[in-house]
Amino acid sequence: MSKTTTQPVVSRRAFLMGCSAAIAAMAGARVTNVAFADPNTPDDASGDILITVFLRGGWDALNVVVPVDGTDRGNYVAARPVIKIPVTGQGAALRINNNGFSSMVELGLHPSMAPLVSLYQAGHLAFVPAAGLMSDTRSHFDAMQFMELGTPGIKATANGWITRHLASAPWLNTPTLIDSLASGGGQPMSLSGSTSTAALTGVGGFNIGGYWKYSDLQQAALAGMYSGSDWLAQAGKETLDTIDAINRANPGNYSPANRASYPGGGFGDSLKMIAQLIKINVGLRAATVDLGGWDTHEHQGTNGGGYLSGQVDNLARGLKAFFTDLNGCGTANFAKRTTIVTMSEFGRRVQENASEGTDHGHGSTMLVLGGGVNGGKIYGQWPGLATAQLYDKADLAVTTDYRSVLSEIITTRLANPNVSTVFPGFAPTTLGLAKVGAVNYPCEAPRQAFLPGIRR
Repeated sequence: MSKTTTQPVVSRRAFLMGCSAAIAAMAGARVTNVAFADPNTPDDASGDILITVFLRGGWDALNVVVPVDGTDRGNYVAARPVIKIPVTGQGAALRINNNGFSSMVELGLHPSMAPLVSLYQAGHLAFVPAAGLMSDTRSHFDAMQFMELGTPGIKATANGWITRHLASAPWLNTPTLIDSLASGGGQPMSLSGSTSTAALTGVGGFNIGGYWKYSDLQQAALAGMYSGSDWLAQAGKETLDTIDAINRANPGNYSPANRASYPGGGFGDSLKMIAQLIKINVGLRAATVDLGGWDTHEHQGTNGGGYLSGQVDNLARGLKAFFTDLNGCGTANFAKRTTIVTMSEFGRRVQENASEGTDHGHGSTMLVLGGGVNGGKIYGQWPGLATAQLYDKADLAVTTDYRSVLSEIITTRLANPNVSTVFPGFAPTTLGLAKVGAVNYPCEAPRQAFLPGIRR
């Protein structure tokens, strides 16, 4: 749409931000702060859909991606005599191919990460240990704020890193309109400054407000109001068409594909909602999901069990279900252009505490999952677990700035070269974890087994 001097230009985004008093009055906050991109935009023009999962509380990455062999296995066991993950017997760590990651250590996975092993082996999942904030803070609030603003050490930044990505992407100047979703009803700091973010707890929340009995009459009345050809009518019609498209998809009776099974609870529900919106093809471009409960100061669990095991299980089953649900072939394969990244404000201390838990630490681990990921590998540099190698002689050191991981996703998968705008003053290191260009997924015919009939 081109701008003129005689007629205002209003996109669906601006329209939904409050340009229509009639829809704003009827729909309230459920519609007024959402905007959807043009679903007809080619995949290669606007990049992947970005899903950011924030593990709030500071997860014990060292007991999720676990030293299972090498020199640092001994250092790990000495530091965690009670809560260590064993390498044999009940609760043993899962061994994976490290692809020559480090000579100091071989890394495995917490046994509750089992749902993700097949995705790692298939090349869809990558791990980046010793990643996080380079700056020193053990405050949950400061660390989360620095990470989500994307400006470590600076709290006065006006907007979040996802907001800056969406605002600086070159395809913002095409007919594509961008939207972002904050699942769970609250807008995270990574999306601060955005006036187009939808905060939803379910797909059904994107609708016209009011008494359900009259919703059809309300929508028909609004359609009549916005039936003209001027800019306001067109914006209103697009909004109502989006609501109609979601309603026609019957989100209340959604059935995940490929027998994907989401875990119960808020995390699984959020991922399922995002999968629905992606499949409805309304143009979702970015979404955030929170999973809290990682502040494990006490009774974290021993021998691969306990509280941490449940947390990891919920995360792993949710991510596996989400990818499985989106994974298809041809135009129905949404997984090929969806990238999921996990982050946490920090890791935990290497040494367990007297309460069989772990205190606030430094280095963490990031997971990157998607069809455009060079998975089946561990990226970055291992800093070592000997006392002299630890940060402040207590924590896993950070060797990969978390912004390097996000920068590579932004430039390579999200088609946005303006990483200096997203992370001002930062020079990222290229890791090679993201595939360049569109991803080709071959369609495989369903495998059938034929058993001979036996008659007596």
